Amino acid sequence: MLDQISVFGHGLAAACFAALTIWQFQRKTDRNHTQISLVAALALTSFWALSVAVEGAFSPIANFGESIRNMGWLLFMFVLLRNGEGRNQPNAVKVIYVALAIVLIGQIVVDSLIPVFAGSPRLVSMTAYTALVLRMLFAVGALVLVHNLYSISAPETRWGIRLPMASLAAIWTYDLNLFTITYLTQQFSVELNAMRGPAMACVAPILALASARNTEWTIKLSRSVAFRSLSLVAIGGYLLMMIIIATALQIIGGDYARLAQISFLFGTTVAALVLLPSGKFRAWFKVKMAKNFFQHRYDYRAEWIRFTDTIGRPGSESAPFHERVVKAIADITDSPAGILLMPDDSGRLTLQSRWNWQTIQVPARACTTRTVPFFEETGHIIEFDALRADKVEEIDPGAIPEWMTNDPETWAAVPLVHFDRLAGIVLLARPRINRTLDWEDLDMLRVAGRQVASYLSEARSQESLSEAQRFDEFNRRMAFIMHDIKNLVSQLSLLARNAKRHADNPEFQTDMIATLQDSADKMNGLLERLSQHNKARPEEPKPVKVAALLQSIIEKKRLLHAIESNQIDDLTAMADPARVDQILGHLIQNAIDASPEGQPIALNARRRDLSVAIEVLDHGNGMSSEFMRSQLFKPFASSKDGGFGIGAFEARSLAMAMNGRLEVESKEGAGSRFTLILPLASKLSDSELADERVA
Repeated sequence: MLDQISVFGHGLAAACFAALTIWQFQRKTDRNHTQISLVAALALTSFWALSVAVEGAFSPIANFGESIRNMGWLLFMFVLLRNGEGRNQPNAVKVIYVALAIVLIGQIVVDSLIPVFAGSPRLVSMTAYTALVLRMLFAVGALVLVHNLYSISAPETRWGIRLPMASLAAIWTYDLNLFTITYLTQQFSVELNAMRGPAMACVAPILALASARNTEWTIKLSRSVAFRSLSLVAIGGYLLMMIIIATALQIIGGDYARLAQISFLFGTTVAALVLLPSGKFRAWFKVKMAKNFFQHRYDYRAEWIRFTDTIGRPGSESAPFHERVVKAIADITDSPAGILLMPDDSGRLTLQSRWNWQTIQVPARACTTRTVPFFEETGHIIEFDALRADKVEEIDPGAIPEWMTNDPETWAAVPLVHFDRLAGIVLLARPRINRTLDWEDLDMLRVAGRQVASYLSEARSQESLSEAQRFDEFNRRMAFIMHDIKNLVSQLSLLARNAKRHADNPEFQTDMIATLQDSADKMNGLLERLSQHNKARPEEPKPVKVAALLQSIIEKKRLLHAIESNQIDDLTAMADPARVDQILGHLIQNAIDASPEGQPIALNARRRDLSVAIEVLDHGNGMSSEFMRSQLFKPFASSKDGGFGIGAFEARSLAMAMNGRLEVESKEGAGSRFTLILPLASKLSDSELADERVA
């Protein structure tokens, strides 16, 4: 029964694929390499199915037909790949196809040896076992290629190859299951062999539908996918080698076969564990891979992502910026170490940073007078091995310092040029696997060097900007302090003038000493504010008794000028006493300066809705509306001779910092009224609560 199913199923598959071959051959389309290879693969599949139906599944002609069928489909995939948009694929992909083709050729050779060794059961068993392993290996490799061909195809054209790739995956998945079960059970599965033909017959309509949907497919190849594919093939080849050698040792080893197998497996495992983690071995492998398997040395997208990640890695645990600059350049060529030289204020190159290179001795004068002009004019990347061998032309010998060429570990110098200005030089140590720089290395280093130069220039600009901001902050702080000093000088001048008239008054002497002490304390506070190490911050607003604060200010100022107070309500405001004292100090001093001698100024405080209004009133010359609107609160604008124009600006800034504001009313010839508005404290006194109830 199973034999009849096998014959009928394989015969049906042969007829379906033969019809599909004829239809595909007679289609009125442009005959390209993809269609020709497809016709050949379909014809070879029909031949295999017919040979199984006629001669049996285990006949030599059936085994040969299976091998050339797989060869046909492998050729179809290879032509499909070459004719797609990714036709400039690296050699690694070609190696995968060549490796699988060699496996098929080996399979044909091994199958042909089975009748030759018919007289030796051991050799027949060994040959059949090897043929089975080769079939398993090919099925695995073919499935990897099918997956990669689909995954690397263009998204917009992936639908066109979905059906043929699914058909091939079904064919080789069935084969892999068949050979794996045979390997595990040590006998061929008659049932699976019988159903192989009907399964192939079911695949034929799917291939016919795929051929009707499209005549060409576009493939785009990824370098990383190709590398992974080659890695899988390499691993499979390694396992295959171990299996074949271990089997051979078992057959020819006699009594010591087991010991030979264990010794071989142990030795190969130890060799793999020793070589694979080795940095030198990985560097050698990477160089050989790039040289022999890929058209381009670098995966530019991956290199650029790695480069930008290294340069821009944030966080406190990352290396300093200049050290990351060296590492970003060194990683391009797998250099283990490097240093960065940058121009100082005089334009001479000095050591800026090291990365893994503590042994190189860099003199204080790290360049000659011609080094910087040479690199700015040419932008040459110096390869020191070629320079030592006098193989470099158009290089000014005097531009390269002797300490660079004398150190045997110096390998390359990469100038960092930004808009024809040398931002620095990265000196690279010799890589683990010594090699010469080719055109791709030079292009990558040149582009990366320009990018790094822009980063360095931006960092230097940020440093200059930060320095300018610190100077600006210092100047701003100095302007405020100079204004406060001017006020103190004015107060001391008034005190000295009044002392001439009241020096003999003991009460005046006591007040004068208190005023001098207060002025000295304020000047010490100004010096502290001027210091860049002063980190003190103003206190947060808190409930402050306004009446007590104003009485204290009046007591301090009454020796300088007459101050009247018509109304000071007992209110509580949310404020910082020090800042209120500073604001009123500015306003009172401005009022004193604006008032005629002997004309008192007024200081009042009253409630206004949910705020406290503190008024400073003078009867001076007043200000124009235009001045108040456009210049009053602008720094360095003043209506007084010798004025700094800072007082009103600073007073308003301090008021806003306490959630308050500063209002002004003035009229030319009638004086000015400045009103400090502060928020009323939420916790009111008992008298205020009583007043609130009465209101």
